[in-house]
Amino acid sequence: MDITDQALPRRLRILTWHVHGNYLYSLSQVPHDFVIPVRGDGMPGYSPLGGKIPWGKNITEIPAEEIATQEFDCVIYQSRTAYEEDAPLLLTAAQRALPSIYIEHDPPRPYPVDTVHCFRHDCGVLVHVTHYNALNWDAGDMPTRVIEHGVPVDPSVSYTGERAAGITVINGLPGRRRRMGADLFAWSRQRVPLDLIGMQSEQMGGLGEVSNLSVAAMMAPYRFFYTPIRYTSLGLALVEAMLIGMPIVGVAATELPTVIVNGENGFVHTDKDLIVDVMRRLIADPELARRWGEAGRQTAMRRFGMDRYIADWLDVIEQVTAGRGVMAATAAAP
Repeated sequence: MDITDQALPRRLRILTWHVHGNYLYSLSQVPHDFVIPVRGDGMPGYSPLGGKIPWGKNITEIPAEEIATQEFDCVIYQSRTAYEEDAPLLLTAAQRALPSIYIEHDPPRPYPVDTVHCFRHDCGVLVHVTHYNALNWDAGDMPTRVIEHGVPVDPSVSYTGERAAGITVINGLPGRRRRMGADLFAWSRQRVPLDLIGMQSEQMGGLGEVSNLSVAAMMAPYRFFYTPIRYTSLGLALVEAMLIGMPIVGVAATELPTVIVNGENGFVHTDKDLIVDVMRRLIADPELARRWGEAGRQTAMRRFGMDRYIADWLDVIEQVTAGRGVMAATAAAP
């Protein structure tokens, strides 16, 4: 049979939500077509794509009230609100029965090990972004997968480290308090030079919000990346810092101890005084910072590269849709 006579696999049409812009950008590198619902009232999860990220042609917007008139092959939920509250109002029963994936971006709250996950679906898979999260959520009998982050890297940006200070990147740190390490950041900044970027960072003497595409370049001159976070998922900004060759220093919490090897590609610990000592050491020794940063870059390329991420997502989409139209991992990116 001539190849032109063979049925070619088609791209799936997938409904999802605009919850985390950077994560959605990575997800949209998977060679399928994504549709996001938008609203004009500023409701979380329904904001337009905007022009701050170079979105591909495979991701489009529709008014939320038109979801029920659309045809999809798969639904990817990214929040409890979308799954429990919005879906019954906006999706038809047939759409809610479609093959479904729930991306859980966070570790369980309020209870670290006794919280039952909300997602239950006869044709669904619960996807965690870290193994630590999967370990702690009680998913019952739902099929689960872990797909670690994949972060596109701008080849024109690389670590320079000439600024003898550390940088922390956290949105909304003042309001997120101890869980995100607001107290640790303030305590550490009294002992070593540290800058903070992110939404509301001005409230803590920070530099304010930086656009998505400018974060890597903003971080590059700093000597190290400092993470004071006690309890969250592995941050995309931290991964981006590693990918440009920046050494990581911070709290040994959640997934991070499986990524950082002390004295090789960074340093993490639960002793805040020891963490500050290491920060001072890196400020005094830029060559050490460079070596740790390069080793961290190699770690991040292996673990958080986009090829692995895309292949993992193609695999789980094929699993949940039973292969209906799913393209091979070698398909051209959007």
